[in-house]
Amino acid sequence: MVRFYPAIFVLLWSTGFIGAKFGIPHADPLTFLLVRYLSVLALMLPLAWWARAPWPADAGTVFHLAVSGILIHGVYLGGVFVSLSHGLPTGIVSLLVGLQPLLTALLAVLLFRERVRPGQWLGLVLGLAGSAIVLSGRMDAASVLTGVPTALLALFGITIGTLYQKRFCPHFDWRSGTSIQFLAALIATLPVALLTEHLRIEWTGEFAFALAWLVFVLSIGAIGLLNHLIRTGSAVHVASLFYLVPPSTALIAWFAFGESFTLLQTVGLVVAVTGVALVRRPN
Repeated sequence: MVRFYPAIFVLLWSTGFIGAKFGIPHADPLTFLLVRYLSVLALMLPLAWWARAPWPADAGTVFHLAVSGILIHGVYLGGVFVSLSHGLPTGIVSLLVGLQPLLTALLAVLLFRERVRPGQWLGLVLGLAGSAIVLSGRMDAASVLTGVPTALLALFGITIGTLYQKRFCPHFDWRSGTSIQFLAALIATLPVALLTEHLRIEWTGEFAFALAWLVFVLSIGAIGLLNHLIRTGSAVHVASLFYLVPPSTALIAWFAFGESFTLLQTVGLVVAVTGVALVRRPN
């Protein structure tokens, strides 16, 4: 079962863009995230208490968990949701965030002296090329340029956040650690939302479904798998999985919304999968 974790993670993570697309029309983006964070905490804190989950024994670990939570949840999710609210298509957002493996590889080499083999570099390039091919037909749809900077902010948030967690706090109980991370993201996001938004929420059935999906499937399921993968794999291996997110998102959007998925995009998907296989191939 463990060998299927990467594939399950990619599938679950890809649905986050679809869930956001359902919910964002009914709420301000950061307000949506605040409700999401509160919902996760309402589930995780009682679970941690009931299971008597161990909490970090020192303030340093709490600090590192908080920083990684702000980067992975606050900055990354905030950037993605704001970009989508500005009209940037889900495919374009996922493609921009899909640049993470290259950025991760560069930072891993520069900061942590992590070795990247020539074959892995080839895989990273193929992954980027495949993602670009899949989404090439959608590039002209990005008419709202204000969404691009926040999408790039999301890219740096998830990249630096995963590297930071891998370096400073790779091992923690998923119940207590997740609670700390989401609480930190909530505290960091709240003042920004108060300053920039009207805290608008329309409690429609579509919004409730999107919220439930993002809380249970993404914030608990996918984030739990991400934490496991960060703990057990190299930074480059984990980041390479994000190359499969744009093609997977395109596939899900084709199934859910009837968006086109051409032969060329199918070729791009094969190229991206090949690239990830090269990155993840054992020495």
